Amino acid sequence: MLKNEMRPYLTQEKIQKAIHELAQEVKKDISEEIIFVCPLKGSFIFASDFIREFEAHWPVKVDFIRVQTIDNTQQIIKDIELNIFNKTVIILEEIIDAGRKLSFIKQRLLLQNPKAVKIACLIDKPSRRELPITPDYSAFTIDDRFVVGYGMDSDGIGRNYPSLYNFVQ
Repeated sequence: MLKNEMRPYLTQEKIQKAIHELAQEVKKDISEEIIFVCPLKGSFIFASDFIREFEAHWPVKVDFIRVQTIDNTQQIIKDIELNIFNKTVIILEEIIDAGRKLSFIKQRLLLQNPKAVKIACLIDKPSRRELPITPDYSAFTIDDRFVVGYGMDSDGIGRNYPSLYNFVQ
């Protein structure tokens, strides 16, 4: 079991509290319909918990995008289906590491002329950044460590862990 090789890093309770606070910040800043875009696969748990924070605030829409790196080139495997022209879009990313995939997604969305494209992330790892991309909203900033759980995996294992773990060094 992967968890046996790891130690707890962020508890489920701490993550949920941070998501609630992050959503409050977004609600304070944006008072119109939002289209949330969830990059698959890792962001689906964060996106699910985050958008539920908007239950009684105002209507939201959700769409999904999947990007893969093939031969050092970002390719869209599944594109969004919603019309985002003149809409406020927030990309919900579970972790921002190098920033290549997220930069590609943001540029792709900007081609559709939305009103704004913002980024909300659970985990920001600026020490790993290869491209100059910064989240508009971030729950946690961490150093360069590999984390698993809460949607993030190691070779497909660990996405279902409710807390975040990192390898014991």
